[in-house]
Amino acid sequence: MISEEDKYKKDSFFKNLVFIVIFLIGFWGISFSQHPTVSILGDSYSTFEGYTAPLENEQWYFKTKRDRTDVEKVEQTWWWILCNEYELQLDINNSYSGSTISYRGYYGRDYKDRSFITRATNIGNPDIILVFGATNDDWAGVPLGTQKYEDWTEEDLYSFRPAMTYLASYLCENHPKASIYFIVNDCLKTEITETISEVCKHYGITVIELQNIAKKTSHPTIAGMRQIAEQVGKVLKPKE
Repeated sequence: MISEEDKYKKDSFFKNLVFIVIFLIGFWGISFSQHPTVSILGDSYSTFEGYTAPLENEQWYFKTKRDRTDVEKVEQTWWWILCNEYELQLDINNSYSGSTISYRGYYGRDYKDRSFITRATNIGNPDIILVFGATNDDWAGVPLGTQKYEDWTEEDLYSFRPAMTYLASYLCENHPKASIYFIVNDCLKTEITETISEVCKHYGITVIELQNIAKKTSHPTIAGMRQIAEQVGKVLKPKE
């Protein structure tokens, strides 16, 4: 027969055990939540089948092996490596293959539905925003247009320069607490990179210019993905 004293000790033990478990769960939750959240607004370089939001976005990197690339695992993408090795938590990856900053796309087609401007409304509320674009504006030969910082018309947004300023303005206004970075591909025309630099300087956005990225069919390979992750990571979390 269990004495009252033993029963009390047993009850106390289990109460303390429950308290410790609850405390540890809470502690672990706090620890995980301390990792900065990051959202990506990108194009084909940042896609991977099954990992974009929305899932219906056009992809360039797939789970099944394709001759055009050696990247076949999500763990090989630059953003997965970045989050894993630099202690970041992915919020939303809204990347769309072939998308442009502006409303104008390839062969003069209307890309308003997939443009960076349109998709910028769906990136959550992260601590860090990584914009990785303008490659398709360059490759598609989108008109440069005139740089302006207010009073945009819809027609303006079919040209790169006003679309770029509008996007930067929108992100800064709607995410005032976020750290915003613009990643620039290493193969763009001078007028594109200069526009990005000027616009980002105006809005206080940090520019990360990539250098010598390994590619196949104009897209990052496994080696190139790691190079991107490392070059971006050095800016986000420079080593002391």
